[in-house]
Amino acid sequence: MRIPHFSACASALALTAAYALAGGTPGNAQTWPTKPIELIIPWTAGGGVDLIGRSMAQSISDQVGQKVFVSNREGAAGTIGFRAVADATPDGYVLGGGPATPITNSPYLVSGVRYTPDSFDYICQYFENVFAVTVTKNSKFATIKDLIEAAKASPQKLNYGSAGVGTIGHLSAETMGDALKLNLQHVPFRGDAAALPVLLKGDLEFMVPALSSVRGRDDIRVLAVFSEARQPTVPNVPSVRELGVRNPLVQGLNGLFAPKGLPAATKTALEKACATAVKSEAVAKAMDNTGQIVAYLDGDRFRARAVADYKAKGELIRRLGLENK
Repeated sequence: MRIPHFSACASALALTAAYALAGGTPGNAQTWPTKPIELIIPWTAGGGVDLIGRSMAQSISDQVGQKVFVSNREGAAGTIGFRAVADATPDGYVLGGGPATPITNSPYLVSGVRYTPDSFDYICQYFENVFAVTVTKNSKFATIKDLIEAAKASPQKLNYGSAGVGTIGHLSAETMGDALKLNLQHVPFRGDAAALPVLLKGDLEFMVPALSSVRGRDDIRVLAVFSEARQPTVPNVPSVRELGVRNPLVQGLNGLFAPKGLPAATKTALEKACATAVKSEAVAKAMDNTGQIVAYLDGDRFRARAVADYKAKGELIRRLGLENK
């Protein structure tokens, strides 16, 4: 009679060990997730970042069997939302979605930011927000080479608009200016939507918006894109790499984040869900509706890229004298 007793004890011990490895307890066989998950998006509802984030949330929800609900916590250049992510318990029930700029740009530009790139776990990158050099359809600059030649011939004469000081558009233009020895005049606005009417009126020589902001417009001409290669939406437009811009490009990296210290099994499950989500019909539709394309990176590669971007932006922001002391 002792042998069955021994076997029962051994089975119980094995089961307990299995639960422990899975992150559970003997009294609770169910592992993550056991309740709804919050996805914090640090931008307003209804924009491209929000729409894509919601499509990712729905796909992940379908996979993990728990609702993933979106909370929009905009403000302070995205740092309010990312602060909430950084401060959350790293248990997989609070995530962040959207651009990495609150991590890579804002610590240099916004006072009181108390997190760093090391405050987060990186789940995946799902798209890059590519920026572009744009002019009006009737501009005297038919090509990017025309614009570059004019800028070299008349230093400090060409003015350009962006969505604001320290934004991707601003830093992209300055990166190009540094590489090509151009002296450009920056005119900041409160977003691409505010700058476009001024460009169309003729009071700006060019503008550097997100490529998605001018998608389908017949009154705007795209001269170059800030990416490693040409973009499928404008295949005849050169990338700045073709122009000889070799210094680090200022990227609009968008992905899924979590507080630092996720359990390994939870992080693996989220990475798997993200990799599947970017292939889903819902995400493909959201990307198409917002003029974006999937640019997937796994968690390790996304983290490495974000950290490199943070360092490059710090150098550029300090050189431009924009750092918030």
